[in-house]
Amino acid sequence: MKLVRLRKFQDDRGYFFETWSADRFREAGLPFDFVQDNQAGSASAGTMRGLHYQTAPNAQGKLIGVIRGSIFDVAVDIRHGSPTFGRSIGVTLTAADPARLWVPPGFAHGYVTLEPDTEVVYKVTSGYAPKAEGGIRWDDPALGIDWPIAPGEMVVNDRDRSWPRLADAPVHFRHGAI
Repeated sequence: MKLVRLRKFQDDRGYFFETWSADRFREAGLPFDFVQDNQAGSASAGTMRGLHYQTAPNAQGKLIGVIRGSIFDVAVDIRHGSPTFGRSIGVTLTAADPARLWVPPGFAHGYVTLEPDTEVVYKVTSGYAPKAEGGIRWDDPALGIDWPIAPGEMVVNDRDRSWPRLADAPVHFRHGAI
């Protein structure tokens, strides 16, 4: 994972920043070709989306940003054999701070909204493929994710409640194979 800080220019009119620049992001170590842009809106604070991934040959890398509100964004290494397998990292992304989080293939990704009416945008390296989708439980205690909103207060759909814990999930990714 990589957090990319963007330069924000502000004056009396408002602000401007580049949300994507192939040259600048390549310089930051992100030489990927994105094939699809997505946007998700969540009405309530505490809306959980995740932890999702897609399997090969449709594995996705994601570049995530927030254009309204804020989220606590999490990625979990699910590459078997990786020295960081099963570890998670979380970062708060906000509309006020122009940053983008890069989540590479082989990581499960999810977030919880911290404010009502939050909007998230993300670029992906592979298009949506329903047969390739997978996930793990966002509340798996083995992951040790310190969500800033209590799990009992989150809005979670049935699909995200049904994913297996990491220990019970199929092996889809191996370290060094992606």
